[in-house]
Amino acid sequence: MKKLFSADGTRHTIAHFDDDGGMILETKQDVTEIIEGNKKAFNEITSQNKWGDLTKVARLPLTVVDDLNKKGIMRGFAVMDETRFKAFLNDPDNRFFRTRPGRV
Repeated sequence: MKKLFSADGTRHTIAHFDDDGGMILETKQDVTEIIEGNKKAFNEITSQNKWGDLTKVARLPLTVVDDLNKKGIMRGFAVMDETRFKAFLNDPDNRFFRTRPGRV
């Protein structure tokens, strides 16, 4: 049996109850708008755009930020482990979160 636990407009959490009385929380988010915006930003970067302080390199969905918090890479919206955060951003599996080419 599953039941809507919470919803905030961009994501929703569903509680799944098992036969042993346990509960599993599943959070889903439609990330289509974020991914499409990231692709557009990525494709608009030219060789003239320089890296520098406060250069936007990624845009992350809240569900991804939640996961990075659980892994200890972030706390809230602050990066706690810069090495692991850079590895996450440079991983080819996470390329759709990037807003520019190159390595972080």
